[in-house]
Order: sequence, then structure tokens, then C-alpha cells
Amino acid sequence: MTSITDPLIWIALAVLLALAEIIVPGGVVFFLGASSAIVAISLWLGFVTTWVNALSLFFISSLVLIVSFRAVVSRFAEGDSHMANTEEILDEIDEIVEVLDTIGPGESVGTITFRGTTWRALGDGREIIEGSRARIVSRENTTYIVDPVA
Repeated sequence: MTSITDPLIWIALAVLLALAEIIVPGGVVFFLGASSAIVAISLWLGFVTTWVNALSLFFISSLVLIVSFRAVVSRFAEGDSHMANTEEILDEIDEIVEVLDTIGPGESVGTITFRGTTWRALGDGREIIEGSRARIVSRENTTYIVDPVA
């Protein structure tokens, strides 16, 4: 257990963890490296002399650094974030599609082609004939609701 009380081992661990932060972003690994540096300095200055105290200092300082400073640091060193559209239908509304099988009249279901796939489609009660174009208005489960394009 004498290697645990060697300050050079703790400095090497601190450098390794600091470099690992480049590969594993998030701030946690950086604070583990900072805790290793704190233990190395404490061992070098003689504040810590046993391996139990060294490990205890590492765990306590890691916990304190992560809990108290991670939120502060992440505010300044924020990663890229992107808020995607979670409602897929919003990307589909007003798209023009081709009618493959006649839709309507009334509640008669037809088919459309949209983004390379065939879909069931309902109209507003008017007949939309095969080969014409329609505009997507809504979607109910896997059936699109369409209106004829003038």
C-alpha cells in the first residue's frame, strides 16, 4: 500500500484524468483529477500520511468538488445542445404528396406516397382522384388526413 501514499502516483493519476476529460466530456472526470491533485499536494506537504487518509481525502474532495462546482463550471463550458422537434407531424404538415389510390368520397380510404413510402389517407369528404396531388393537413395514427391541391 505504499504506492498509494506516493505523491507522484497521484500526480500521474491527476494528469491522466485531466486528459481523459477530453475523451469523456461532462466535467466529472476533471474533478476526479483535481481531487487526485489535492491528495498529491496533501501527501507532499505531509498533511496526509496513511493510505486510508489518502483514499478518504480523495473520495471526500471528489464529492465536494463535483457537488459544489460542476453546475458552475457547466454553465461556462456548456456543450452543444440541440432541441429537436418532438412532434414529427409538424415537419409533415403542408407537404405535397401524390395520390396512388382514389381517396373519398366520404370516409373512403385511399393511399398516398410520402417520402418513398405508401400511406393510408383520408380526405375531407371530397373525392381526390388517383394521380392527383394532395396536401397533408394532419395525421391520425398511421393515416394521413389530406386536402386536394387546386
